[in-house]
Amino acid sequence: MPAYKAPLRDIRFVMDDLLGFSDHYKLLNTSTEIDAETQLAIIEEAAKFSENVISPLNPIGDQIGCTWSADGVTTPPGFKEAYQQYCEGGWPSLAMPESFGGQGLPESMNIIVSELVCSACVAWSGYPGLRDGAIKTLLSHGSESLKETFLPNLVSGQWTGTMCLTESHCGTDLGQLKTKAVPSSDNEYKLSGTKIFISCGDHDMAENIVHIVLARLPDSPAGSAGISLFAVPKFIVNTDGSLGARNGVNCGSIEHKMGIHGFVTCVMNFDGATGYLIGQPNKGLQAMFTFMNSARLTTALQGLVHSEVAYQGAVPYAQERLAMRSLSGPKNPDGPADPIIVHPDVRRLLLTIKSFAEGFRAFSYYVAQQLDLSEHAKSDESKAQAKQLLALLTPICKGFMTELGCEAAHHGVQVFGGHGYIREWGMEQNQRDSRISTLYEGTTGIQALDLIGRKVLGSKGALLTNFSAIIFEFCQSLQDNQSMQEFTQPLSESTTEWLTLAKTVGQSAASDPEEIGAASVDFLMFSGYTILAYFWARMAKVSFEKLEAGCEDKDLYLSKVNTARFYFQRILPRTATLKLTIESGAASLMEMPSEQF
Repeated sequence: MPAYKAPLRDIRFVMDDLLGFSDHYKLLNTSTEIDAETQLAIIEEAAKFSENVISPLNPIGDQIGCTWSADGVTTPPGFKEAYQQYCEGGWPSLAMPESFGGQGLPESMNIIVSELVCSACVAWSGYPGLRDGAIKTLLSHGSESLKETFLPNLVSGQWTGTMCLTESHCGTDLGQLKTKAVPSSDNEYKLSGTKIFISCGDHDMAENIVHIVLARLPDSPAGSAGISLFAVPKFIVNTDGSLGARNGVNCGSIEHKMGIHGFVTCVMNFDGATGYLIGQPNKGLQAMFTFMNSARLTTALQGLVHSEVAYQGAVPYAQERLAMRSLSGPKNPDGPADPIIVHPDVRRLLLTIKSFAEGFRAFSYYVAQQLDLSEHAKSDESKAQAKQLLALLTPICKGFMTELGCEAAHHGVQVFGGHGYIREWGMEQNQRDSRISTLYEGTTGIQALDLIGRKVLGSKGALLTNFSAIIFEFCQSLQDNQSMQEFTQPLSESTTEWLTLAKTVGQSAASDPEEIGAASVDFLMFSGYTILAYFWARMAKVSFEKLEAGCEDKDLYLSKVNTARFYFQRILPRTATLKLTIESGAASLMEMPSEQF
């Protein structure tokens, strides 16, 4: 099992060279100043914690997993102790509001810490991760009383949170949910029903768990229009803030899963549990989107994580494993064979993983900057622009990055050959752990429908046009730069095609709505490949400039240029196939009668 090593140099490349975090923070209207020295200190300390405390838990969580009893769920050995250290270090409060005990730092710093912790052990990282969505939901929609009751301990990490949506008969189609909430007193309700697939529904790592639950009030309208949102604590909170009696919510069983064994997934039974209304009656689904969008971006980060883990495992193995001779002649003449890293197909696998991991880091950190601006930009215009970018990029980030994260994990196994299938190397665990990322918080198909239906066609193309203008401006600024033409020309062409395909789908959907669903996933993937090309072109530009200036870290920047070249020549051409499948329309999918399947 390879030990995780934080890629600090590459993180600094994205922060400093590519996205200019220090200049970015000057654009924010916040009371907390964060200079370059502070940024570096935070990520170095997070790296040490991730490498030394969290990473050793990764194989333990996978091999031992969580255990259920009538008294509750027990997490794997070391998980609880690591969480206590995490809270003592102040990590849960990093990007939380100062009014509730947080440190008030930008969300973009929290994203970097999340990458490090999640890469060290994706199963462990889920416990503090879901708490973030609960906090944002209460901040956006909760009453002042609910905020005062729940937020201080959630912000400190003393309590954790969950998102309780799914029921056995309904997943994405939440309009079918049956959990009931009956008024019992002023703003108190009694909730009854069963939820499934509830991440962190019960565990021993925190003293209280605040469940954010969707349920129906009596006589509410049918479908999604009749859903309300509630906060349901595991233990009732007394008026003085202390914990009182156990609430009527318990874990009936836990799921036995393909991966992330250390991350508990529960069946939760609500038996007249006391809950508190969040927001307005029958407006719960809209409020829950605050939680879901937060969780989607966290899940998207896992595409980066599984790519990084695959790369860190595969490269050393490829450099050391000896097999066959290079077709162009021996590269290790004193040994019995050459290291497999000399073979073209192994290089294809490694460069694919590398192009995903480093491209995703740029993409996700950019999205994190938009989160900062959407909340703390100094002008309303900048806030509005950032919110528009987030609306477009969130489903792409979640769907595209997780799909390719699974591909990267698969390639990691492939580099090892038969050894990749064996537990001790860690690659098979990475592949198993990665698979869930394309499913929870909305499958890739759901993200794709959101993208093409709501964000692109729903905005009449405005959101897509706004972002494509950023890409075109970048390409136009480099029209006289000959060294960049191999990147900017295909990027400009792909962006133009992106706009054209959106119009094509819109026109086809006018006569047949099924055209939207038929094109949706291919359109999302086309979008992702084009966006990643934009970030790789930017990384190439920065690297050329550093090399021309006579930088010290020459190999780093040459590596960026070479990887960008690989991406444009070997990965971006995938869009040609996607274009053909989008243009083929819905007929081949929809004409065959259901009984012929």
